[in-house]
Amino acid sequence: MAENLSFFQKVNQNFDKAARFTEYPQGLLDQIKICNNSCHFTFPIKRDDGTIQTIHGWRAEHSHHNLPTKGGLRYSTLVNEDEIVALAALMTYKCALVDVPFGGAKGGIQLDRNEYSESELERITRRYTYELIQKNYIGPGIDVPAPDFGTSENEMAWILDTYLTMSTDKLDAIACVTGKPIEQNGIQGRKEATGRGVVFGLEEACSYEDDMKQVGLDPGLPGKTVVLQGFGNVGYHAAKYLAEAEAIIIGIAETGGAIYNPEGLDFEKVAMFREETGSIRNYPDATFIENPNFSLELECDILIPAALENQLTAENAPHVKARIIGEAANGPTTTKADEILQERGALIIPDTYLNAGGVTVSYFEWLRNLSHVGFGRLARRFEESTYNAMFRAVEKATGYQFSDDERQTVHGADETDLVNSGLQDTMINAYQEIREIRLKHGRDVVDSRTAAFINAIHKIAQSYMQLGIFP
Repeated sequence: MAENLSFFQKVNQNFDKAARFTEYPQGLLDQIKICNNSCHFTFPIKRDDGTIQTIHGWRAEHSHHNLPTKGGLRYSTLVNEDEIVALAALMTYKCALVDVPFGGAKGGIQLDRNEYSESELERITRRYTYELIQKNYIGPGIDVPAPDFGTSENEMAWILDTYLTMSTDKLDAIACVTGKPIEQNGIQGRKEATGRGVVFGLEEACSYEDDMKQVGLDPGLPGKTVVLQGFGNVGYHAAKYLAEAEAIIIGIAETGGAIYNPEGLDFEKVAMFREETGSIRNYPDATFIENPNFSLELECDILIPAALENQLTAENAPHVKARIIGEAANGPTTTKADEILQERGALIIPDTYLNAGGVTVSYFEWLRNLSHVGFGRLARRFEESTYNAMFRAVEKATGYQFSDDERQTVHGADETDLVNSGLQDTMINAYQEIREIRLKHGRDVVDSRTAAFINAIHKIAQSYMQLGIFP
């Protein structure tokens, strides 16, 4: 029965499960759970061949306990109102978990971007932005979109340009959208933020010896085998930083199939092969798996679903062999699959936490846009001067002369350094809070997903009470 629930109902089911461990009044819990605003609009666009097509778009603002609301914009044939509202709700809880002061939102347009030209996509994006402006669903202090499945910095640039054209607030208008190109007031590190955040989260989760012992693994990421489902922006960058952390990527899956090599795959070569051929099919030195869903059942230490929702189900969960499930996608595990995997003793690192890297760095970009000062600009040279003075003091006191290579290892923090440092600190602190809640209630009583929801409910409830709405 639970497998037949809608996406939003599944999110609320997880919410209700966690709410039982809190003591907040039901009225407050109902307010947190409900979606505040949702809008479905249609508009015509002229195709390149002269035909007219009606486009369906949505934007949902789940919670206004903090403003602006924040959430991505996805282009997919699967987009519908239930999905958008569910994803907006997950954004609310995600922002609360990582202490980003936004309410949750999400937007989407129902289309397959591969069926449209670049000029058609630009017209669709600009018209969608116009609709958002007309309905007061966008603005630096109202609602701030970002890239998501099927969109990139290109769409964000079109959104910014359209908003700048129509907005009377020219000073802070650049903060109306995040994930923009660097040249248009974007921020270093945003493109890879979600994938990097996934790896920061996995590193923290794997650092606890007791937790790893529970799943039969040694602590740390080095040497752990990984299967990635999804090799888009998130999957690619997760692979990159997993490789840097000395994990071994043995499987990569996309919609057209999967490749597998128990000795390890070179993700850069896989990406280059796909760029040249259009797919990962026939990649040398790997076994090709025709049905990509079978990749979820490969023997590995860590399975990372980094594609769409509902990938792990009651049908395939009994065959999943991974000891750790890192949910890089939104809602990749159904309720029944979650129960099966928990009973088997797998450690599930929930999506509300693990893929929060994108919104965390979007927050940094939003702050940078409002302050009109790049991170690192004010302090970098001062820090370098301080370090050089320390080098000179040590040399004078000891007689030792530092080499140029040794001096270059220490430098003032630039924007990339500060963004990555802030992201890592955010992911570490958020996981520690989740883990503490789980240990408080007992591992056998509260799983990591429920602990994440408990923490999010607590933080949102505190915001409402500070507003004086609830006693």
